[in-house]
Amino acid sequence: MIKGILKALNDKLMVGGIFCDLQKASDCVNHDTLMEKLEFYGIEGTFSYLIKSYLIGRFQRVIIGNSGLDDKSSNWKQITHGLTQGSILGPLLFLIYINDLPRALDVNSDTVLYADDMSILITGPNKRDWDDSIV
Repeated sequence: MIKGILKALNDKLMVGGIFCDLQKASDCVNHDTLMEKLEFYGIEGTFSYLIKSYLIGRFQRVIIGNSGLDDKSSNWKQITHGLTQGSILGPLLFLIYINDLPRALDVNSDTVLYADDMSILITGPNKRDWDDSIV
């Protein structure tokens, strides 16, 4: 990333950066899309079945209180999106899920993914070149 910035500045290009923190991003992972991506990367057979059973068919509910007598709880709800937080597989599955994200961006951008952070570096002609082309 720093090399790209320095090269663009040396080439007298304008440099812009977008820095994204994908908070709660692992809660938004679509299970079906993740399974398709795993299949694309060659995960099939028994291992695919294990991952699918890990993701699909899970339920959760919220319990308020801790005394056991007057606790209030929500109804059970099936989880259709998201990865288990604090799990060993969660971060790996999330990286597989977002691995192709840089391909969706402009070819003039340089993208760096790290955990749930994404940085995008965009370079282009300097402002003087833009002014000349307008006149």
